[in-house]
Amino acid sequence: MTYQEELIALLCAKSFQYSREPKFKLVSGRLSRFYVNCKPTTLSPRGMFLAGHLVFDAIKACDVQGVGGLTFGADPIAVATAFASELQQQPIQAFSIRKTRKDHGIIRWVEGDLQPGASVAIIDDVATTGGSTIKAIERAREEGLKVVKAVILVDRQEGGLENIREHVADVTAVITRDDLMAHVEGSA
Repeated sequence: MTYQEELIALLCAKSFQYSREPKFKLVSGRLSRFYVNCKPTTLSPRGMFLAGHLVFDAIKACDVQGVGGLTFGADPIAVATAFASELQQQPIQAFSIRKTRKDHGIIRWVEGDLQPGASVAIIDDVATTGGSTIKAIERAREEGLKVVKAVILVDRQEGGLENIREHVADVTAVITRDDLMAHVEGSA
């Protein structure tokens, strides 16, 4: 079993639900047939291992110095990716983007050991419309970081990747909703 296949199985066991009728309320307020909460997976030891290695594989050719996104969804993935990068002897710094700007000390959006001008990959656990990823891209750029890629762990396939591409050209998803549904239907 590949890392991707294993992560799909783990997400289906811990993080994914679906219904024939829309019943899951999204951040936007609308109802969906699909529910994805990656945190039970990305905070588990095996899920962290798998997500870190798969995201590192997606960004290692981009020559980035940092990987991160909007707290809290991106945080465990960023840390796991940084750890995987060190294991591969290609270290990439993890960083986190605050939801509200720090208003004391050094006032900033981004926490981590990166300097302005550093090339970074923005990551997110799930994309529906892409709003939180776009917010992370904008805040990273406000701090002087050069966003060269975005990676989404799970694309709900509802237009998010297309919206994100309006802000950064290189956008990929590790897993899609179709991948999750194929696993669920294949094991039914």
